[in-house]
Amino acid sequence: MSLLLIGLFSGIAFGFVIQRVGATDPDRMGRAHLMYDPDIPRFMLAAVVLSAIGLFGLQAVGVGRTVILPISLVATTLAAIFFGIGWGICGYCPGTTWAAVGEGRIDAIFALLGGMFGAALFAQLHEMLIPLLYSPTNIGPITVSSWFGSNVGGLLIVVGLFSAVIWLIGKFWHEEQ
Repeated sequence: MSLLLIGLFSGIAFGFVIQRVGATDPDRMGRAHLMYDPDIPRFMLAAVVLSAIGLFGLQAVGVGRTVILPISLVATTLAAIFFGIGWGICGYCPGTTWAAVGEGRIDAIFALLGGMFGAALFAQLHEMLIPLLYSPTNIGPITVSSWFGSNVGGLLIVVGLFSAVIWLIGKFWHEEQ
């Protein structure tokens, strides 16, 4: 039961934070994609950096664990295209959709229903799609740590690279005048 409460608290906290940063506003999200509003991309990259550090710390003390799934070039590319099209059409990604529904945005309800329909359709077609899209271009599990031979090296590269991108976004993206 305590894990359920931790998950509930984490979800509420995450929803609060993404609402406060403006990620539940599709107009603001659109401005971020057009490179007029730097706050949301900087927040997303900072979340990745903090998550990487947190997961590294949990794994270092033997609490956290990850399951690295194999990468399929075709399946991942198609998924990214569908994800991007959906995000572009509705102005929400899956996490921000739930938070926007909780905020009371009617348009987010339709985005949520569309996402659920897409997930259900994928679940029905998954077994058929594996030999067509996934298996032919499966290149196995790849991590940044495996490229550099150590978890510390991978963490330093991720934190350094993402921190540099956060700084560059702040330097070169300007608020819409």
